[in-house]
Amino acid sequence: MNFEEFKNCGLRKSLDILSGKWKPLILHNLFEEEQVRFVELWRNMPRVSKKVLAEQLKQLEEDDIIQRIEVYNFPPEVYYKLTEKGQQLGPILSKLHVWGNELSS
Repeated sequence: MNFEEFKNCGLRKSLDILSGKWKPLILHNLFEEEQVRFVELWRNMPRVSKKVLAEQLKQLEEDDIIQRIEVYNFPPEVYYKLTEKGQQLGPILSKLHVWGNELSS
């Protein structure tokens, strides 16, 4: 495989989108609920700073995996939910979860 083939490889593109320490856990939380507030996501994630969480969410949003929804209440609220493209990851991540559990048994 040459560099041009590697650059256009579907596996590389997929792993680029999913790479990040917190992205799989973010997606797991979003598969559990239809939409989740930023604060709820942050509370559900062990030892992640709000800054890092916001960066990972922004990257997922740029890749059209999640959608950011702002509600202008007092105080303002920000929700995240999976896009159609993000929902397609459900079966893939479920299989990875099962595969990972089988490795540890």
